[in-house]
Amino acid sequence: MASTRRSAIRRAGRLASGAALAAAVLAALIAIAPSLWGWERYAIVSGSMSGAYDRGSLVFAEVVPVDTLAVGDVITYLPPPDSGVDHLVTHRIASIENGVFRTKGDANETADPWTFSLSEPTQARVRAGIPYAGYGLAALGRRDVRMIVIALPALLIAVFSLGRLWRQLGVEARRRQLEGAA
Repeated sequence: MASTRRSAIRRAGRLASGAALAAAVLAALIAIAPSLWGWERYAIVSGSMSGAYDRGSLVFAEVVPVDTLAVGDVITYLPPPDSGVDHLVTHRIASIENGVFRTKGDANETADPWTFSLSEPTQARVRAGIPYAGYGLAALGRRDVRMIVIALPALLIAVFSLGRLWRQLGVEARRRQLEGAA
């Protein structure tokens, strides 16, 4: 009976370990694989693009030549310094006139109040998004979360390894005890 229970616990542990490993591999693929194609990733932090890319989405952008951008493309860029916005923005191009861009969030009623030119020869254009995955990327920006993500699996590995070692030492001690009695 105790052997059956231990076997079931081991089986559940292997299943949980396998599921955790599969989840980690999937998360790594989502985060890393697009960069193999030269894509960049960004977390959507506001609701201005709701409908296309809701808050918390993770979007992937390919770097393309600026002259290939067209009205309707979604780009991630840093607004001009006088805009008052000091972080990257992911908005749809509303107009392009003589190399001057104006963007608009899909959920906003009006276009952004600033216009800008792109000084670099290339620009990140959004190609795809995964809802809610941006929350995970944003969370990894926090030191305490990163420590948990690294420390918790390491702790579990250590505990299970020590448990296995303890069991093996017990088996070895019992074997020696039986050999000494014989």
